[in-house]
Amino acid sequence: MTTLELDTAITRDGVIVVSHDPFLNPDITRGADGEFLKERGPPLHTLSLAELQRYDVGRINPESRYAQQQPGQKPVDGSRIPRLAEVFALTRRAGNYDVRFNIETKVSPLAPDQTLPPEAFTDRLLAMIYANGMSGQVSIQSFDWRTLQRTQQLAPEIPTVYLTAQQPWFDNIGEGKPESSPWTAGFQARDHGGSVARMVRAAGGRVWSPYFGDVDEAKIVEAHGLGLQVVVWTVNQPKDIERMLDLKVDGIVSDRPDIVRTALAARAMPLPKATMVTP
Repeated sequence: MTTLELDTAITRDGVIVVSHDPFLNPDITRGADGEFLKERGPPLHTLSLAELQRYDVGRINPESRYAQQQPGQKPVDGSRIPRLAEVFALTRRAGNYDVRFNIETKVSPLAPDQTLPPEAFTDRLLAMIYANGMSGQVSIQSFDWRTLQRTQQLAPEIPTVYLTAQQPWFDNIGEGKPESSPWTAGFQARDHGGSVARMVRAAGGRVWSPYFGDVDEAKIVEAHGLGLQVVVWTVNQPKDIERMLDLKVDGIVSDRPDIVRTALAARAMPLPKATMVTP
């Protein structure tokens, strides 16, 4: 598709790596003995890059719930957690200078010991992006809006993407709760009539990225009326993809871009060019 969505962590020696989790995930991580970790591993920021490279993340533990959720995953034994610079270089080697990167700062106000502080994390990420000449191809996204406020302060030309979820399993908005949400950098739902889109607009965001199960036609229309783009996550099932397209969202984050591409083609919607590249 048009954009690679990815999450980042920073090692003890300051290297930015691509990882969904801020710690070693036992569902996908094997040690030097070839065995899957028995429990959650250490936070990545406590490991040097050299130490991190000792772990193999090329296969899902077949006994994990994750394996049941992703039965189509193909193992690539010997894979290591990559540096973000390597991912940038991969697209350059493919000759694709149009692809964009939607980079998540994996920071949590509820787990400050797992990562660098949000300001330091953002500063290091931005420095790396500029050093690689990629500022024109990236956006920064986060559930922790402190990193987005920092990005807007230091790099106003880089789009910020405000991630939200209002689900029993995760809620960074906290609408209706007496306590303030620690995730939203001081912008609270009660101060904006319960409208998340208005919170994002007040925060200076350009893009709102809600969990797809949280949106309906009225919310999409409101967001568009405020000048926001709406990019929903993570939409994998065909029926859900079709519903999001019916709602006229501006983008879809998916683990199955092939299914999204098929849905777009069926509607005669423009498709980005396919790019073949080998490591």
